[in-house]
Amino acid sequence: MGQMIELTAADGFKLSAYTAGDAAATKGLVVVQEIFGVNHHIRDMADRFAAQGYAVCAPALFDRARPGVELGYTQDDIGKGRELRMQLDDAKVMADVAAAAAHLAGRKLGIVGYCFGGTVAWWGATRSRAFAAASCWYGGGIPGTREERGNCPVQMHFGEKDASIPMTDVDAVRAAQPNAEIYVYAGAQHGFGCDERGSFSKPDYELAQRRTLEFFARHIA
Repeated sequence: MGQMIELTAADGFKLSAYTAGDAAATKGLVVVQEIFGVNHHIRDMADRFAAQGYAVCAPALFDRARPGVELGYTQDDIGKGRELRMQLDDAKVMADVAAAAAHLAGRKLGIVGYCFGGTVAWWGATRSRAFAAASCWYGGGIPGTREERGNCPVQMHFGEKDASIPMTDVDAVRAAQPNAEIYVYAGAQHGFGCDERGSFSKPDYELAQRRTLEFFARHIA
């Protein structure tokens, strides 16, 4: 089990973050939230990576809009999460990601994110040089920023039946990023990796997680 700490971004803003893992770990991961805050699912994912030998930091990116956000997965929660996400400035999001990376300084780092965080993980590859690898799970903003150039190896995971990311968008990302590892999971929906959502698919989660861990083992370990 981890703990909540306070980070300070380059502009002086203070935000909370969930940390987990052995302080002596030589490899680290920044885990990036969905639009539901650093909730139970994100803390659980951080713990799972920590159990694999990573020092982990999950910054609370919604703190600039409203501190302490922790939503569930109802339609009402989805609406609240989208509203909060629209209040964020993308450059400040990356400043908060940089603060999480700084907390893990001295290690070779990766970044992994889900939903909104999948997009942020992509930006971690393209808008930062802090990371040696980025794994992006169903990031809806990736197609719109697909022409950006990565500074590290990138892996992406998409569900074939994701209502918010059509396969035409995934094809466009493939065309723009021929060197990225891009996986599509047949029949999977948005959020297939979250066991607290109705769209959870255990086989697809397990395959995507195994691919993610193998990817990080190649580039970080």
